[in-house]
Amino acid sequence: MGQDAFMEPFSSTARVFQCKIYLLLLGACSGLKVAVPSHTVHGIRGQALYLPVHYGFHTLASDIQIIWLFERPHTMPKYLLGSVNKSVVPDLEYRHKFTMMPPNASLLINPLQFTDEGNYIVKVNIQGNGTLSASQKIQVTVDDLVTNPMVRTQPSSGAVEYVGNLTLTCLVEGGTRLVYQWLKNGKYIHAGPTYTFSPQNNTLHIAPVTKEDIGNYSCLVKNPVSEMESGIIMPTIYYGPYGLHVNSDKGLKVGGVFTVDIGEAILFDCSADSYPPNTYSWIQKTDNTTYVIKHGPHLEVASEKVAQKTTDYVCCAYNNVTGRRDETHFTVIITSVGLDKLAQKGKSLSPLASITAVSLFLIISMCLLFLWKKYLSCKVIKQKLKGRPETEYRKAQTFSGHEDALDDFGIYEFVAFPDASGVPRRPSRSVPACDGVSGQDLHSTIYEVIQHIPAQQQDHPDPLIN
Repeated sequence: MGQDAFMEPFSSTARVFQCKIYLLLLGACSGLKVAVPSHTVHGIRGQALYLPVHYGFHTLASDIQIIWLFERPHTMPKYLLGSVNKSVVPDLEYRHKFTMMPPNASLLINPLQFTDEGNYIVKVNIQGNGTLSASQKIQVTVDDLVTNPMVRTQPSSGAVEYVGNLTLTCLVEGGTRLVYQWLKNGKYIHAGPTYTFSPQNNTLHIAPVTKEDIGNYSCLVKNPVSEMESGIIMPTIYYGPYGLHVNSDKGLKVGGVFTVDIGEAILFDCSADSYPPNTYSWIQKTDNTTYVIKHGPHLEVASEKVAQKTTDYVCCAYNNVTGRRDETHFTVIITSVGLDKLAQKGKSLSPLASITAVSLFLIISMCLLFLWKKYLSCKVIKQKLKGRPETEYRKAQTFSGHEDALDDFGIYEFVAFPDASGVPRRPSRSVPACDGVSGQDLHSTIYEVIQHIPAQQQDHPDPLIN
């Protein structure tokens, strides 16, 4: 720090006092007052310390004298330096340590050491028609800055609830006149049935520990010139199990009874507050006997595989560190609740859904009726064709136009078959053939050409021709 920085506090105050002195020289009432902002000033070792002083008077003054004295407990005051008007007369032993810029009466101490701790006395004398005097005392303390504290826990592995104890110790490497305060979750801890402190307050003892003692602990260290808080530490406390209960993803729960639908699989979950986490086991009660059916926090029950409609179960939780255990009982009842729900759901169908269902039924019925009528028509035609004798007709032949004309010799008959109703109808659209009948309109008349060959005439020629 340069010399100008030390001179700056003196220069501003000096101008104020110069103005006051100028007014007093013009003539005013008498009186002298010396004031200091604080009677106790805390300084940091190795740094500069400024002691501000203000004074004023209302009288003619020819000379202004300022004197600084230093005293320790049970010792006589020592002269440090003084001034008359603007002339400074320091003590040769302290001339490089103390600085004053008259008419400013403030004192600068640089650097500050532990030996500079004590009472500093400033005295102001005004010489005019008479001599006026006033003085003030300032107590100066010197401290080191607090370094970052840390908390150590014993035992470091933790403690069991209602059995073990915990000791938290706050460690600080640097700092003087230290004051310790303990915090839990950001709030100050006060002495109580389970909390006790060491004489210096740097140790917190918890005996015995409980679940309520779980939290974030820290240590706050202060002195007159600084304060520091340690990092957060969370001691390990083993507890539980507490609040054991069973829940399920399905079914209706009333108290300790679960109602399950037939054919429905239900998953049970067992949980409790504990550290470390519990180990779980499931027990089933059947015919006054109990046996373990599964280990772990979950149990799945398939209702169709359960022989009894009502079954009792037990979930056991065990903490292997605290040695404590707890259990909860519940009953599973298998019912046909699902069928009742389905019936209720059917009753609650909307009118639109009912109309849609009826419409679909009518359409399907009409389609089936139409197909059935077509089937009957094909069957009637087939029966008529089968009833004709084979001598009446032969199968109609198909000619390409290039066969021998002698093959076309014969008598042809044009035969008509009416439909099943016996009444000729106008042709409608054609439908595919069924059961060997050529594809024609079932609602129109069916025609067929039959060729008759006169066998006798071919075997016995006409005698007239011979």
